[in-house]
Amino acid sequence: MKKICILSVLLFMIALTSRSWSADIKPLKPGPNDKCPVCGMFVAKYSNFACQIQFNDGTVAFFDGPKDMFTYYHNLGRYNPRKKQTDIAAIFVTSYYNLSMVDGLKAFYVIGSNVYGPMGRELIPFAKESEARGFIKDHKGKLILHFHDVTPKVLKTLD
Repeated sequence: MKKICILSVLLFMIALTSRSWSADIKPLKPGPNDKCPVCGMFVAKYSNFACQIQFNDGTVAFFDGPKDMFTYYHNLGRYNPRKKQTDIAAIFVTSYYNLSMVDGLKAFYVIGSNVYGPMGRELIPFAKESEARGFIKDHKGKLILHFHDVTPKVLKTLD
């Protein structure tokens, strides 16, 4: 009984530490040699669309746009076979209007607009839903999606 109690306390402490650590994760700036693992483009050249996935072990994958980031996310076995989605500590995307890095899991993504990214048709991210709605009106966007709504099927519509 005592061992179970100690184990429970240890697991609880680890969970608390993990959560507080992930809340402190900040987006990183891609260097001049950082390439998108999906298309091979140099990410720093496309800072207006840059995204990143940070892993629990401190490694980072940089992307030239959300479309490639989601492609990677849904195909980790192909692009990074040693990682699983559960290894992800944080995801950041560049919010379209203010060009700041925001939490990719909380962002709003517009598809079907007349704005193109480095790889053509793109998911356009926003920190606020109101910004996404305004963008739809100004740029003929079709739909606002949440992170979990961006599936491989949605990505195929952008090819």
